Amino acid sequence: MTSVPSALRVVVVNGSPSQPSKTMGLVDVVLDTLKEMLPIETSRIDVYRLGPGFTGAIERDGVPPEVEAALRLAEQADLLIPAVPVFRGSYPGMFKHFFDLIDQYALANKPVLLAATGGGDHHALVLEHALRPLFGFFQALTVPVAVFASAGDFDGSVLLNPRVYGRIETGLTDVADLLRARATGAPAPAAPAA
Repeated sequence: MTSVPSALRVVVVNGSPSQPSKTMGLVDVVLDTLKEMLPIETSRIDVYRLGPGFTGAIERDGVPPEVEAALRLAEQADLLIPAVPVFRGSYPGMFKHFFDLIDQYALANKPVLLAATGGGDHHALVLEHALRPLFGFFQALTVPVAVFASAGDFDGSVLLNPRVYGRIETGLTDVADLLRARATGAPAPAAPAA
């Protein structure tokens, strides 16, 4: 008999300046799907709402307590979901600034599910050419399936495209197995043969 894991701490780092946003519309679907698989508790860090104590920080030592709390929240997550809109071919600078303040080793071996939105399908490259290398630097465990949705996949900020829903389910199945294994102390499932 396997033990049921306690609620896993899922932390979203939202790199979108807009409210509401397509980026958070995508993340809402991710979180709703994950809730059907595992008991989770979610937190969200809106980097554009962290204030001047964040935007003016050069070193972590100089951040105010509320920014330090946000940084620690991300570092202590069981699953981190960085979510960004594509901005000039990459992630927004404010999003990168947040991770410039994260401890270099705090995300080592941490499961990370990448999520992004963009104007067209060609913007999906941000996942592999910008986000994955960023989290590779931190030695994080980015799951193989990342999620992307383009502007045409939405009505306002509501995700409509069933193919994107399918990709989310595929990615989260992998994440759920990994998180379940870590929570129960069981060995992680073997990766399927290619």
